[in-house]
Amino acid sequence: MAENASGKIKNDIKITCGQNAVVFCVKVLPASSRTCLAGVQNGILKIKLSAAPEKGKANKALVDFLADTLDVKKKFIAITSGLTSKVKQIAIEQITPEILIEKLKSVL
Repeated sequence: MAENASGKIKNDIKITCGQNAVVFCVKVLPASSRTCLAGVQNGILKIKLSAAPEKGKANKALVDFLADTLDVKKKFIAITSGLTSKVKQIAIEQITPEILIEKLKSVL
């Protein structure tokens, strides 16, 4: 998956531009052995989280991980839908689609 993701991540992940934000979907795999990017599947970025899916711990861990990975402040990252679902829609301000792609390619 990493080979495919690094070469074609822009074509694989579905990114839209909302109001002053880049919007995309992630599939969260909570309670994993470690927190990391797990690739792209059907246009959705897969992220493994070591946090458990209880009392918002996985959502907080997701925002923390994205902030660290993309070098964006946490206040600019919002989970716009799917708070209790494994598939979530993320909106990130202060980043362009091109920068998002480059940062994801560097860690996949």
